[in-house]
Amino acid sequence: MATFLYKLGRSAFRRRRLVALLWVALLALAGVGAASASTATSSSFSIPGTEAQKAFDLLEERFPGASPDGATARVVFKAPDGRKMTEPANKAEVKKVVAELKSGSGQIASVTDPYAAKAVSKDGGTAYVSVSYKVSSMELTKETRKALEKTGTEARDAGLTVEIGGDALQAVPETGAGEIVGVGIAAVVLVITFGSLVAAGLPLLTAIIGVGIGISTITALANVLDLGSTTSTLATMIGLAVGIDYALFIVSRYRAELAEGREREEAAGRAVGTAGSAVVFAGLTVVIALVGLAVVNIPMLSKMGFAAAGTVVIAVLIALTLIPALLGFAGKRVLGRKARKGQPTGDKPNMGTRWARFVIRRPVAVLLVGVVGLGAMAVPAASLEMGLPDDGAQPVSTTQRKAYDLLSDGFGPGFNGPLLVVVDGDKAAADRTVKEIKGLDGVVAVTPPALNKAGDTAMVTVVPKDRPSSVETEDLVHSIRAGSGDEVLVTGATAMNIDFSQKMNDALVPYLALVVGLAFLLLMLVFRSVLVPLKAALGFLLSVVAALGAVVAVFQWGWLGSLFGVEQTGPIMSMMPIFMVGVVFGLAMDYEVFLVTRMREAYVHGERPGEAIVTGFKHGARVVTAAAVIMMAVFSGFIGSSEQMVKMIGFGLAIAVLFDAFVVRMAIVPAVLALLGHKAWWLPRWLDRVLPNVDVEGEKLHKELAGSPEDPDEERALVRV
Repeated sequence: MATFLYKLGRSAFRRRRLVALLWVALLALAGVGAASASTATSSSFSIPGTEAQKAFDLLEERFPGASPDGATARVVFKAPDGRKMTEPANKAEVKKVVAELKSGSGQIASVTDPYAAKAVSKDGGTAYVSVSYKVSSMELTKETRKALEKTGTEARDAGLTVEIGGDALQAVPETGAGEIVGVGIAAVVLVITFGSLVAAGLPLLTAIIGVGIGISTITALANVLDLGSTTSTLATMIGLAVGIDYALFIVSRYRAELAEGREREEAAGRAVGTAGSAVVFAGLTVVIALVGLAVVNIPMLSKMGFAAAGTVVIAVLIALTLIPALLGFAGKRVLGRKARKGQPTGDKPNMGTRWARFVIRRPVAVLLVGVVGLGAMAVPAASLEMGLPDDGAQPVSTTQRKAYDLLSDGFGPGFNGPLLVVVDGDKAAADRTVKEIKGLDGVVAVTPPALNKAGDTAMVTVVPKDRPSSVETEDLVHSIRAGSGDEVLVTGATAMNIDFSQKMNDALVPYLALVVGLAFLLLMLVFRSVLVPLKAALGFLLSVVAALGAVVAVFQWGWLGSLFGVEQTGPIMSMMPIFMVGVVFGLAMDYEVFLVTRMREAYVHGERPGEAIVTGFKHGARVVTAAAVIMMAVFSGFIGSSEQMVKMIGFGLAIAVLFDAFVVRMAIVPAVLALLGHKAWWLPRWLDRVLPNVDVEGEKLHKELAGSPEDPDEERALVRV
């Protein structure tokens, strides 16, 4: 592999104009495709094999045109203190709103009159209008949304409080200037690392080009493949992080080759041949982790994983081809000021060297502090409660959150998440079901059954006592399902969230086995060792559980919540554990590959285990540290999102990178390797014969180049990553 990548790097450097032109053409093509593509009209959310999904499918079959999965909205009215919504003047205002809503859009399926539907609170101070749409929230037109947003303007002028809740106002998450701040921090880190604006600018430029191609392609295909808005958010997050990192490693290696007196084309070839090999395998681990999300069998999650994996593949290809091409244009400006002036940079021990020697002297102490520290951070993970955020998790300034709070105060928290019970039977079966549900704990109200035209299916709405994301509401759903036969199904947004969480729980172990198993085999190929991949996997599990503990502490318990903009604590997003496992595992293996590959090279070329660890840190620690800080900056940028889900993902990934890069890879890994000594690189002979030699260290490449006419005196023993 190293030989092929060496030739690829030289070729890209030599034909830099053609390579650069091809990538610009790809970016333009993707941009044109995105601009000309029709707006995505659907972002359907389905969970195959769950009871909630079966109920939705049954409703679509037996209640044609009812749109059970259509968008919903609730327009909530609150009378001034001491007044009631039943007063004639207030009634008239509400009637006007109902009429406006009915005539405001052709996408509306039904609008209920609160006075006919008895949707007025006991104290008379609050009332709400329920609006159902024929299409999902992502299919609503801008005109329909605007008509809904303008609803109640006159009622507000008349002194009423009017707020709107429900998923009809759900829009693409706003992430604000957070990502720009993240990229800005990445730029500062790169300038400090390289001491050159040109060298710092290359990883940023290529990462933005890669993300641009990836996101434009996703946008162009969104309508065809039914991709949601969060898909592009994830692809941006991952694409920026790995795009900058992979380019960073290639540029860093190129500068090292120039410093040793190589010609520019030769330096580019060697940089891609050695550091590029590590980029390929690091990228493969990320792709495996993201594509593996398909194991969960939730279409939305699978599409998110595939789209993000595609962006990672683009980042790898750009690092291997566009980076050496741009290095050809950059000339010696890619070097720092001292190197450009020909001043010796010296070969003094750096921070990485000093830290590695400290760890080798005290491996047991460092290992204990690292493991105990992460173990303490992991403790809150034992209290993990999972669910999907509802309007109660929205910022208090939003109309959705205000409507949620008004409904909770006027009718009870359960009115924000009613359950839809579908009875596959006649009226007698439906009446029997209603009677059984009324006898359960945690039920506030049960509506009379509404039968279809054929009289063989009924819909019953059940209002729980507690809020949609509470454990008590989840228990109620299980109670209804347990006490009824196969002909009674529970669905609705709340039940769908519960089933989604259960599906994620059930898939976690198989997903871990698949991803960690495949990556373990991949790392065995890279390191020619059994214990090093095992240590890498165990260290990752420790860091990801610790990161989950931090997420629970902030978003579920509310510790330091105000610092991160958490206005309402609640259950952790149900996809968070499996999502963090997938993404963080891939990213964690990046550091493992880049750092430990260098140690392996030193060991293979005759250094003792302790010396190899120091050599690895001397040449790799600075770059890995910069890469980790950049990833943390990019992920942290998403903490400023207005969407709780995106905020949680950004925080979780940033803290996981902090733990994995600086505690596991920089402390626990060298401590374990120091304790293992020669045993760390042990591989059974039979396995050594079976495993193909992919030459990640570039050992074969260096043997070939040792006698080449371009470099006849070169017999370098060590390779820098």
